[in-house]
Amino acid sequence: MKFSDLDLKPEILEALTGMGYDDLTPIQEKTFFPILSGRDLLARAETGSGKTAACGIPLIQRIDASLNAIQALILVPTRELALQYVEEISKISRLTDVVPFAIFGGFPMEIQEGKLKDGVHVLVATPGRLIDFLYHTTSIDLSSVRTLVLDEADEMLKMGFIEDIDFILSCLIHEHQTLLFGATMPEEIDRLARAYLIKPVRVELNKERVAPQSLVHHFQLTGRDDRLNDLIEYLRREKISQAIIFCNSRHHGEQLIRKLEGKFESIAYIHGGLEQSRRTSIFERFRRNEISLLVATDVAGRGLDFSCVSHVINYDYPYRSESYTHRTGRTGRMGRAGIAMTFVTRQELGDLKSLFKLNRIDPVWHGSVPDLQNIKQKRSQGHRTSVPPSTFYPRGLNP
Repeated sequence: MKFSDLDLKPEILEALTGMGYDDLTPIQEKTFFPILSGRDLLARAETGSGKTAACGIPLIQRIDASLNAIQALILVPTRELALQYVEEISKISRLTDVVPFAIFGGFPMEIQEGKLKDGVHVLVATPGRLIDFLYHTTSIDLSSVRTLVLDEADEMLKMGFIEDIDFILSCLIHEHQTLLFGATMPEEIDRLARAYLIKPVRVELNKERVAPQSLVHHFQLTGRDDRLNDLIEYLRREKISQAIIFCNSRHHGEQLIRKLEGKFESIAYIHGGLEQSRRTSIFERFRRNEISLLVATDVAGRGLDFSCVSHVINYDYPYRSESYTHRTGRTGRMGRAGIAMTFVTRQELGDLKSLFKLNRIDPVWHGSVPDLQNIKQKRSQGHRTSVPPSTFYPRGLNP
């Protein structure tokens, strides 16, 4: 289906044409009419499938710009995703009178409050900052909200936002439409759906595959002492337009960036401890292709859209399959080709089989190909070698 086949406002269609949007992606085609008709929705599709536009286009179509009030509230887990979301909606609505705006932590509330008082139709927010406004100011009125969106809902639950989400939902006292989007759908999402959605339309695309289908998944067996040299050799050998290199902790990322800075140009490091202005600057430079290699913790693995990323490299093996999904989803977006490269030690081989099964991965191995079945048998017989402390990072460690 093409966007020109839809009964969109001419201003929206013109903006989409200018953005190069012609055909709807599968998630957009499946969700457009339910959202436009006001139905509640529970949608799962692999990362990079076009969920932001799938949500944003019908929302803007429904907004009454003559009503100076917040009519759509979109909750997202991170500041970067909030900025990306409002940027996408701004492009789609640029020829209309619809006003989108984002609020998030790390930025002065006074400045954000001034914008809110001027009038906003679509509010994108991180849960914590929205609650700050609800508690401490009178500048946010949610009484006109007709649509609530929980995007990356699975990530918000993992990050501990469930109580915040419950509180925000309790503040929406009038009948409204609720949309839940996620790359994965854990049991907690079902609880939210049962509690807050009314006869929702369920859309699950590529249910058995949560990693983007346009990705090629590469793996290389390495040793703890060989991994740095293997990475350097890989970076020099591959034709990389842009790459994100993921580490499991800030400390490990700092070690890696120090070792790479003298060997490669246009390299930067991003993590959750940086000030928001610094993080935003790095991401913008990366989007403008002024940075070729971005060393990152999982702060860069949640929902961000970078159009020129050819490679995602897991320097540290991600110990949660969901982290693998979100990290590797930074490439291969919207059907574009991409390569995900993961360095694996022998101690980590036992986790690969479930990862391959969950994502239906057909791995491409560099160098020797390990016998995963034999690894599994050894583990089941009690011969598993423990993961060395220097390579294990607790799942709860803040990136």
